[in-house]
Amino acid sequence: MRHGKKFNHLGRKTAHRKAMLANMACSLIEHKRINTTVAKAKALKQFVEPMITKSKEDTTHNRRIVFRKLRQKEAVSELFRDVAVKVGDRPGGYTRIIKLGSRLGDSADMAMIELVDYNTIYNAGKATKKKSTRRSRRGGGSKAAAPATKTKANKEEE
Repeated sequence: MRHGKKFNHLGRKTAHRKAMLANMACSLIEHKRINTTVAKAKALKQFVEPMITKSKEDTTHNRRIVFRKLRQKEAVSELFRDVAVKVGDRPGGYTRIIKLGSRLGDSADMAMIELVDYNTIYNAGKATKKKSTRRSRRGGGSKAAAPATKTKANKEEE
């Protein structure tokens, strides 16, 4: 039975899996993109995104929490110094997984995982404007009401 098994164990024991994910996360922070298998990339995404969220607020407590998982001083300092500044206004989704095909040796599905804000190819054509989202239950809002008033005013003039 698979009761309570919510994440991929990647065919490794707990200590090996945690060490591997910590090393992969440090490599991702250092190089901004890495090539790996699809399963490892998905596991790494779940591992690294909460740490990037923690790095947005630079406190001693958050640094200690992130250092407990990463275990490399240089990676933690780069995460809080460079990466957090670049993703400061993004509400989530800091990484992107791009599938690359299969590996020649064992035909494993390969993928590239990268930090979204560091990819200059995808971000070149897009303007850097901040979206202001309003989360309300009402459907129309002020944007839908504005054209309706214009049409009424035009009808009254005719």
